[in-house]
Amino acid sequence: MKEFPLAKVYQLIEPGPVVLLTTSENEHPNVMAMSWHMMVEFTPPMIACIVSGADHSFHALQQTGECVIAIPTVELAEKVVAVGNCSGRDTDKFATIGLTPLPAEEVRAPLIGDCFANLECRVVDQGFVPRYNLFVLEVVKAWYDPAQAAPRTIHHRGYGTFAIDGEEITLDSQMP
Repeated sequence: MKEFPLAKVYQLIEPGPVVLLTTSENEHPNVMAMSWHMMVEFTPPMIACIVSGADHSFHALQQTGECVIAIPTVELAEKVVAVGNCSGRDTDKFATIGLTPLPAEEVRAPLIGDCFANLECRVVDQGFVPRYNLFVLEVVKAWYDPAQAAPRTIHHRGYGTFAIDGEEITLDSQMP
């Protein structure tokens, strides 16, 4: 074993696919790229995510208490990076990057029609926000695009590097 830099640990343990988090504050939709999230409960489905206080979306999420988590495929990788490389403070990311906003049913934040799945969420716990910028969300409505039969997600490995979902294996499981 060789010592590994602490500043790069996140590259080893990224939790899941890069997602796009949308918000809408004062009728202004915004979208950000996010990879720091995790499932925390199955029923109801709950997700914890970290949104930096420096991100334009932080204030909107804190104020409105709702968002959409849209899950893009590898085909959208360049647009996902473009979303992450600019700020909604001065850019209409939907128009500039060419993403398709669709109306959600339960929240004001838009779905992203280009993504294979969209999760409408409400913030149910902000107790960890002051210390960790960690929001706990409950998924209140979920959508998927049946036309995207075998979606492959991207996983951030740091510094512009991504892994792409690949081969799957199925093993016996005793979980319901």
